Amino acid sequence: MRRTTRARIALSAALVLATLGLGATPATGTPSAATPAASTPTPYALDTAVERQLGAESAGTYLEDGRLIATVTTRAAAERARAAGAVPRIVTRGSAELSAAMAALERRTKIPGTSWGLDPRANLIAVEADSSVGARDMARLRRVAASLDGAVRISRVPGTFTREVAGGEAVYGGGFRCSAAFNVQKGTTRYFLTAGHCTNSASSWSAASGGAQIGVREGTSFPTNDYGLVRYTSTANTPGGVSLHNGSQQDISSAADAVVGQAIRKSGSTTKVTSGTVTAVNVTVNYSDGPVYGMVRTTACSAGGDSGGAHFAGSVALGIHSGSSGCTGTSGSAIHQPVREALSAYGVSVY
Repeated sequence: MRRTTRARIALSAALVLATLGLGATPATGTPSAATPAASTPTPYALDTAVERQLGAESAGTYLEDGRLIATVTTRAAAERARAAGAVPRIVTRGSAELSAAMAALERRTKIPGTSWGLDPRANLIAVEADSSVGARDMARLRRVAASLDGAVRISRVPGTFTREVAGGEAVYGGGFRCSAAFNVQKGTTRYFLTAGHCTNSASSWSAASGGAQIGVREGTSFPTNDYGLVRYTSTANTPGGVSLHNGSQQDISSAADAVVGQAIRKSGSTTKVTSGTVTAVNVTVNYSDGPVYGMVRTTACSAGGDSGGAHFAGSVALGIHSGSSGCTGTSGSAIHQPVREALSAYGVSVY
């Protein structure tokens, strides 16, 4: 499902969530050392009245010093934002102009190795091109950007945008190692969510390479989206927390859509727990095997084997790990599929 460029700011009603882990890599992959985890962020209470009040008059929201900033294009909209509890910031480009820029990129620059999404802090569409994008395609990308009156910023990133199959608490299928993101249920039946590019690869899943079956695929969606659903064949050991890879878990009590500027953590079987910040929403990622829409870009580190895992902020579940262009030191580019969309698509809830 594609989304508009207008940033989503509403927290969902409280949901009790659970996770097993992250990502996908060949089953023979060797986990890397863990990155130290940041302290648990406090969930942000975001007022849905801001979105209702402003509609298309806002070019997105973001967090700054613990405050919700609402970008607006008129003084009247600024007053409405203030009345709804946000701090207004008047910007040059409105939602319509930014949406038009994204549409132009979609029509004219569907180049594998590129991604783009809304950066409301800069009031533009932030485009990234990985190392696989050649000179001819870069020239084409720059020509299109130049025609959009400054609404697009292009950055080169190292590595290549790659689906990363492996896991926080690893699950295995089709010769790959992935991770369950969040345990969910419908009635008395229990499932786990993971990445769709993981569930595309296998119908039967186990907790160890070549081990006994623990679940069977119930749904999968990739490309366009990147989520999948696996039904447990036994619910004897399906706990409700995200593994922190130190013998403890982070309890999860609600789900939300991420906001630019928000601190997040990612748990995966390869890079363990890493931390970062949300840098763009409504992101299109052009993987080599097809695009995905409405994703979230962060600075968290990840690696092959982390796909399918959990992105979270304190006790709030945010997303299912999809991929990245790699990680340099502590600076990464982990991308996630918003978890609330997957919950809605399958009619399941966290517990």
